[in-house]
Amino acid sequence: MAPLFFVRPGELRHAEWEEFDFEKAEWRIPAEKMKMREQYIVPLSTQAITILQELQAYTGNGKYVFPSIRTSKRPMSENTVLGALRRLGYTKDEMTGHGFRSMASTLLNEQGWNRDAIERQLAHGERNNVRAVYNYAQYLLERHKMMQHWADYLEKLANPTTILTLKTA
Repeated sequence: MAPLFFVRPGELRHAEWEEFDFEKAEWRIPAEKMKMREQYIVPLSTQAITILQELQAYTGNGKYVFPSIRTSKRPMSENTVLGALRRLGYTKDEMTGHGFRSMASTLLNEQGWNRDAIERQLAHGERNNVRAVYNYAQYLLERHKMMQHWADYLEKLANPTTILTLKTA
């Protein structure tokens, strides 16, 4: 789910079932869980909804989407994500739980998506103080399109029949 959402690892670990609206294709993270202390909306791709609906059969009776293995009253630990990446063969220099965010930002910028929509998807605040006072845009329509494009892109990368060609000079 981390590559599909590219939220902060703590936000993903603390995801609760009640925050998801499959009809609207949104995950609404409450302000108290966010670094910037404002409610945050994550548009859901069709792939994300499918995975979440499958996962619901395993953890949907509890509070957390990803509960701790020891108790369903707590979310899984941050070490669980890091451990999974290490078991997949990634070193700490190759990938971290936070690394999906920079990967998505870099590739979406290279693909030509609106920088403001990407920054909003990363839940970053406006760095320009004057602009921050006036611009409260969420770019939700564009972000829904971008997140579906991103999920389709990841799905193509995961497909073993996908052939990537490199341009040569």
